[in-house]
Amino acid sequence: MNYLAHLFLSGDDEDLRLGNFIADSVRGAQILVFPARVQQGIKLHRLIDAYTDTHPIVHQTKERLRPKFRKYAGVVADVYYDHFLASNFHLYSPQPLKTFAAEAYSQIQRDPKLLPERVMHFLPYMVNQNWLVSYAQISGITRALTGLSRRTTFDSGMERAGEELELNYPFYQKEFEQFFPELQAYVTQQISLITFSEK
Repeated sequence: MNYLAHLFLSGDDEDLRLGNFIADSVRGAQILVFPARVQQGIKLHRLIDAYTDTHPIVHQTKERLRPKFRKYAGVVADVYYDHFLASNFHLYSPQPLKTFAAEAYSQIQRDPKLLPERVMHFLPYMVNQNWLVSYAQISGITRALTGLSRRTTFDSGMERAGEELELNYPFYQKEFEQFFPELQAYVTQQISLITFSEK
């Protein structure tokens, strides 16, 4: 899953949300420098990724993408799924996407000393260009994937992923709609276990 899904799945817990957001920029023992609940958010992010990467529905999505995007099929799938969450946010949250995004940006920036250097580098672009809201449009994820493609060492094809989404939109949407409720149920269970273990 990509940024929007990780933030959304964290619920209303700000520290859990922060950890979930920064997790990809935290390596090994670096996790120990963060407050306990932020550490839990980092671990939750990794559980979400592991669950997603091994789910049979997500496997179907990635297999359809693999001929065009090869090892980046998983990256493209993650961004596609954020698109479907963003474009149908009202089905999953009583809060408008624009409001959710503004609150998330504010929370993430509340304590800059907790942000890894990599996050500090891309966060201004994320906020100024409102990535979370832009994901609702195919043009928004095309920009995101084009940006990612520029950082690969060879032709990833990700800049053409918007065309693929338009071509096979119903298939990817159906897979997301089947998968996401299962992911939500899994994350709710994991958060309950985390909370229980802290008592």
